[in-house]
Amino acid sequence: MPRLSIAECEQLAQRALEASGAASGPSSSTAKALVAAEADGQTGHGLGRVASYAAQVSAGKVDGHAQPSLRRLRAGALRIDAAGGFAYPALDLAVNALPAMSRECGVAVAAIFRSHHIGAAGYTAERLAQQGCVAFVCSNTPRAMAFAGGVQPMMGTNPIAFAVPLSDRAPLVIDMALSQVARSRIVAAQRAGEALPIGWALDSAGNPTTDAAAALAGSLAPAGGVKGAALALIVEILCGAVANGHFGWEASSFLDDKGPPPGVGQLLLVMDAEPLSAGSFAARMAQLIAALNSQTGVRIPGDRRLTSRTRAASAGIEINETLYATLTELAERPGASQ
Repeated sequence: MPRLSIAECEQLAQRALEASGAASGPSSSTAKALVAAEADGQTGHGLGRVASYAAQVSAGKVDGHAQPSLRRLRAGALRIDAAGGFAYPALDLAVNALPAMSRECGVAVAAIFRSHHIGAAGYTAERLAQQGCVAFVCSNTPRAMAFAGGVQPMMGTNPIAFAVPLSDRAPLVIDMALSQVARSRIVAAQRAGEALPIGWALDSAGNPTTDAAAALAGSLAPAGGVKGAALALIVEILCGAVANGHFGWEASSFLDDKGPPPGVGQLLLVMDAEPLSAGSFAARMAQLIAALNSQTGVRIPGDRRLTSRTRAASAGIEINETLYATLTELAERPGASQ
């Protein structure tokens, strides 16, 4: 299989997006985010997304030339219009603005609307933590899960991420969707003709199922049952009501080029923890990390991701032959964005 450096992967993904009609700025921001996910081993949010993103640009479902705009509503509050483009340029605006605002106000928040797929939410949260912030990031997504007690998919898998700066290592990052598994794993099981583990999904009547086709006609099971469904509902409120993005049942798919722009929302909340902790935050976090490390079998969240990232930085990223051929074909198409 081909092995490319991180820079080469970014160039290939950017060229593929530009050849589909996206401008250089949004393409670069998007390529960096997708390759970062790939390098971290989060392939579901990595290079495999390029083809569907490119198709959505070509179809006009994503505005590849959109320029997000920022409005400061209060000393600690931003509203960002992603303008029907990729989420990553809008997230970049928030990441660049929020840390200074949190140092001024103690806390700061950004609400993003008319947005698209957030990708690996931990990527955004970690960049905020690298600037000294405690960060919470969430996004709603197109419908995949039912409300607690319901059977019809209404809410998205609604990822959340939390990141904390540490004095002697990379930030601690917790990043998870609120479904038991990603929908892509159900699709993969259907293609392979494999049964699902019980607890992954529900059929259209709301009953647990091991049949992938029945699961795709039904809904994903929330992580943690009713509690996971409640957390997903919180994200719908934050991103659909507070940020005024489309709710999950209003949003079109991230995966195909059909329909209008998804128009989902994202919310980012950051804190300047040192003054809030009376100057003890760094020391208290050091105690917490020491406690985690003292327990046999305990892994600090994100450590596998960091191991994968280190390996990718030194040895490059191995890309599946079929995926590499697809990306190369997209990148070499005539008609790159003017």
